[in-house]
Amino acid sequence: MKPVLTPEQAIEAIKDGSSVMAGGFMGCGNAFTLIDALINKGSKDLTLITSDTAFPDVGVGRLICQGRVKNLVATHIGTNPVSGRKMNSGEMNVTLVPQGTFSERIRARGAGLGGVLTPTGIGTEIEKGRQKLTIEGREFLLEPPLGAEFALIKAEVCDKFGNCFLPMATKNASVVMAMAADYVIVEADRIVEPGELDPDRISIPGIFISAIVKAALPAGNLADANLSWTPKN
Repeated sequence: MKPVLTPEQAIEAIKDGSSVMAGGFMGCGNAFTLIDALINKGSKDLTLITSDTAFPDVGVGRLICQGRVKNLVATHIGTNPVSGRKMNSGEMNVTLVPQGTFSERIRARGAGLGGVLTPTGIGTEIEKGRQKLTIEGREFLLEPPLGAEFALIKAEVCDKFGNCFLPMATKNASVVMAMAADYVIVEADRIVEPGELDPDRISIPGIFISAIVKAALPAGNLADANLSWTPKN
């Protein structure tokens, strides 16, 4: 069984300066309860690894706007103007990574690989200072694995063994992030007993989950939750 903790207990180990991965895209699939707990705790100087910075008042965007992030690794920041201002002023260090490369680097960390070979960036500013390899006459950049100390994952359903169901596009990078972090906290709309979650609906196996938190504000109407997940008969 995985520990079921309060949000405050779950994030207690996240110190100022920690590296944190956050699943989701444009705020969809962000772990809002855990992000609120980080903000209330006063966490700062974080290294945030996330697909994007959402919007100023949504999910990870709130961490940006409240000045809690020192270093950001993301695929784009255009929907949150505060991110751009902080980058241009030097208040926040921003590393932009092509979205496919972003996901593959995280997957490489989770799989224990030494990196990813990609043609993306060849012939551009991106290749400066990076190792290049030529394979069968074609040049590739060697991109290193990307991981973090912590990952904040949002699930619709999680059983007490940590097995998670994430519907449709909310999976985003969350599945590979759960593999690539040292300590993974899942925030679930619904926590069920072992055996209630159909094995065919498991998006993230419980082996990757460290702790479970009940979401304070479930996404959507839980009365309709059975439309997207199936209990095991």
